Amino acid sequence: MKSEIHKFCLLLILLLGCQAGGKHCFPSMAEWVLDLTDSLTLGLSKYDKAEWIEVFRSDGYVNNVVFTTFKGDYYCMWQQSEKDEDTPDTQVMLSVSKDGRDWSSPTVLAHPANDYFASPGGWIQNGDTLTALVNYIYAADRSQGGNAFFISTADGEFWTAPQPVLMEDGSPVDGIFEQDPLKLPDGRIVGAVHFRPENNLCPVYTDEISGVKGWRKASFPEGEGKSIEPSQYIAKDGTLVMFMRDQSSSFVKLYSLSKDRGENWSAPKKTDIPDSRSKQCAGNLPGGEAFWIGNPTGNKSRRALVLAVSNDGYLFDRAYLLAGPDDLPVRRKDGRYKTRGYNYPKAAVSGDVTWVSLSVNKEDVALIRISSVMEMSQKQGHLHQNRPFLHEMSRKMGHLHHFRVLP
Repeated sequence: MKSEIHKFCLLLILLLGCQAGGKHCFPSMAEWVLDLTDSLTLGLSKYDKAEWIEVFRSDGYVNNVVFTTFKGDYYCMWQQSEKDEDTPDTQVMLSVSKDGRDWSSPTVLAHPANDYFASPGGWIQNGDTLTALVNYIYAADRSQGGNAFFISTADGEFWTAPQPVLMEDGSPVDGIFEQDPLKLPDGRIVGAVHFRPENNLCPVYTDEISGVKGWRKASFPEGEGKSIEPSQYIAKDGTLVMFMRDQSSSFVKLYSLSKDRGENWSAPKKTDIPDSRSKQCAGNLPGGEAFWIGNPTGNKSRRALVLAVSNDGYLFDRAYLLAGPDDLPVRRKDGRYKTRGYNYPKAAVSGDVTWVSLSVNKEDVALIRISSVMEMSQKQGHLHQNRPFLHEMSRKMGHLHHFRVLP
């Protein structure tokens, strides 16, 4: 009985507490959603409206897949090498599709050189221009960091030569750009960079619509864990929420909040959302609902891929299994850091379709096409499944009889 009362009180706090002023809002996972004792499905039902698409089947190593749409066509870029992760031969590859299903043979978008290799840094669109951010990284263990460059196109066929991405003072961005630049409704772009010399993470923002200059460092105090590889979304109240991988192996997501369009962020804190100490992604569905996609296993396993949704951007009360261990193919070849599983998912929402790009076993480039995001955003998922429990607890706790379970 005590545990049931605890669950009910926690639900009240999460569902109602944030609405009473918003001062103590933080992202959290409703505790009934995931079952970490179930290593196959995490207690989730398989989402049956996800279409898997093979973009490229490699003979070596691929990772950091990033997808976008531009002028009716579809674009994927990723890093690729012969066998191992972050080796001197690593380059950024590009594949294009007319329908999102049939993909061109990859071509090289960014070449390595004697003193650096190339890795993707995300996409930015500005009117008739599509810009690929790429990072030139100076050591295989990334200890020496890198610099951010951009390559642009107006037609998807002819691309400019790489040029440095610039800070507000005109100096080059002296760091590695993360793959999730977020364009706000007013045109500001918010992102994040691992700045040299220590590769420390810092959020950045620019009001230059091109996204290739004018970048400024945000205020970002030290906090819990070791923050790397962030992704951002907008909560219902307008707050920017940034999820981060915790490299200190807490196996939960870190979060930080900004109330002023990305200029000042709170110190990172741990959430109760499980993670696999891996790169993940977050964003907003067309109706404004927030989502994240990752491997919430609570350990190093990346063999379950999950999409979670929140109406307000704080309480993630439903989740969907996109793929599990039983769906995972056998890894064909060994290689350094070739982690078996669904690696480094990134997402882009286009109309009523959500596209998830990822590397399977770090040797195949894949897409997941989810065409029913509106239906997904409207479902109450596990909250509906717990209605009998909630109503029964409400009856037992008479002083809370005014609480109404959301329809």
